Amino acid sequence: MSPGFTRAEVCTAAVADVFRGDGEVLASAFGTVPAIALRLAKLTFEPDLLMTDGVAFLRADVPSIDGDSEGEAVVEGWLPFRSVFDLLWSGRRHVVMVASQLDRHGNHNFACIGDHRKPRAQLLGMRGAPGNTINHPTSYWVPSHSPKVFVEKVDVVSGVGYDRAAALGERSARFHEIRKVVSNLGVFDFATSDRTLRLVSVHPGVAIDEVVANTGFELVVEGDVPETRAPTHAELELIRKRLDPAGSREKEVKV
Repeated sequence: MSPGFTRAEVCTAAVADVFRGDGEVLASAFGTVPAIALRLAKLTFEPDLLMTDGVAFLRADVPSIDGDSEGEAVVEGWLPFRSVFDLLWSGRRHVVMVASQLDRHGNHNFACIGDHRKPRAQLLGMRGAPGNTINHPTSYWVPSHSPKVFVEKVDVVSGVGYDRAAALGERSARFHEIRKVVSNLGVFDFATSDRTLRLVSVHPGVAIDEVVANTGFELVVEGDVPETRAPTHAELELIRKRLDPAGSREKEVKV
């Protein structure tokens, strides 16, 4: 890794990039790196993104992930929980969720590991993942890329992949879109003819063979795979000094 930036900072810029072109939609992010990335996107190339404080207000200012803000909080809208679904059901939200398991079609699991009737490990449960994946764009963050996460078949489907969305039909899944997957090794999408996971870029210092070896199914690798872009000097300044001065991002990303 270049001495100018860390793997976690590359991942943060890559997750921020998933919000490019979204404009005025409700943006949500789970996990440390996605939380920083969402704020980074709003402060740089997507200023119209809507950010909720998690209670009832939309914030125009951008606090750090620790909640510290430069000056007083600036409220730009009223969004109580009951109103969130008006946005969610109409496709006007983009969420980045963490994946415990993900298959080649983008089916997602963070509910449990093993048979759901008697799981070996209980995780978050279904939460809002089924509705998220059907009703608006979804991206995924994987801080530790391994065959245990990228699996041939997920144990439980908590997020709908492209194969299941196609079976539901256009009317039921008209807003279904898995935008991107970002892991600690690279960036991925589903822009193939059969909508299966494709390697878009590898992070600096990562070999393609390393990504393939750590994926539990046949990954689509097309032509010369580029390197994930490095964060700019301005982005690094925002990440390090304003958004995550405590360096929490470094604790989440496996190198």
